[in-house]
Amino acid sequence: MARPDFNHLDWFKIVAEERSFTRAAAKLGVAQSTLSHTIKQLEERMGLRLLTRTTRSVAPTDAGARLLQTIGPRMAEIEDEIAALMSLQEIPSGSVRLTLSDHALQTVVWPKLQPVLARYPDLQVELRLDSMFRNIVEEGFDAGVRLGESVEKDMVAVRIGPDWRLVAVASPAYLDAHPAPNHPEDLLRHRCINMRHETAGGLYAWEFEKDGQELRVRVDGQLTFNNSYAMIDAATAGYGIAYVPENIVERELRAGTLVCVLDDWSPLFDGYYLYYPTRRQNLLAFRVIVDALRHRGPTRNR
Repeated sequence: MARPDFNHLDWFKIVAEERSFTRAAAKLGVAQSTLSHTIKQLEERMGLRLLTRTTRSVAPTDAGARLLQTIGPRMAEIEDEIAALMSLQEIPSGSVRLTLSDHALQTVVWPKLQPVLARYPDLQVELRLDSMFRNIVEEGFDAGVRLGESVEKDMVAVRIGPDWRLVAVASPAYLDAHPAPNHPEDLLRHRCINMRHETAGGLYAWEFEKDGQELRVRVDGQLTFNNSYAMIDAATAGYGIAYVPENIVERELRAGTLVCVLDDWSPLFDGYYLYYPTRRQNLLAFRVIVDALRHRGPTRNR
């Protein structure tokens, strides 16, 4: 059997991970027909069918899945070592992939990242926005951003932001028509704007705490989102009470378009952490990103 071309294996890896010839071709910057022909050549050379193709999707066969499991970590190690060698020039370059939520991006990561990008034009950063808990190793991310309480123990964790809290807010018009709640359980008699957690698939149970007493309340209402900014818009429009991060609703609170309720029941949550596997630490580009995002102020924001 002829030895497979290393580049062909790399192309197979990308197709298998993307599960799409179209997306893989776009990522590689090659024509889809060229990519399809290359994979077919690889299969013929190995004497194995590596991918199952349908009109809508592409998936690895059992042999393809085994090959992907074998070459994936080794290729990542080779890429890391090449990047480490390139970093000896002491000029940060290359790409860094992060997964994080829109709230983490807007309130912590993006303000700190902009000066770094301006200073190092050869540095490329890909930001994948979602609220799911990604397996950063399996999905090819260099690092992720989560609240401190959610970071796996086998990861390096670096605090990048202060603690923050969720607050319950509603428009003055809504509160004129519905008396403000005095206790979290009063929310059961209110129209509330729900948040769905993509990872668990369920609706978020609002968490409250006062004088050592912790409560979780499962609220009900007409609207459900997976985005805090959309919840703020809906609350401002009078569709009910929303439970959102305080640091992204400050403008509305100052303007009076939203009013905070149950303020003394809103606890602080652990701030955001950047987490990553140990092997990423030797890359200059990655070290620059970590240093830029590292939190250097007070832990508590109030």
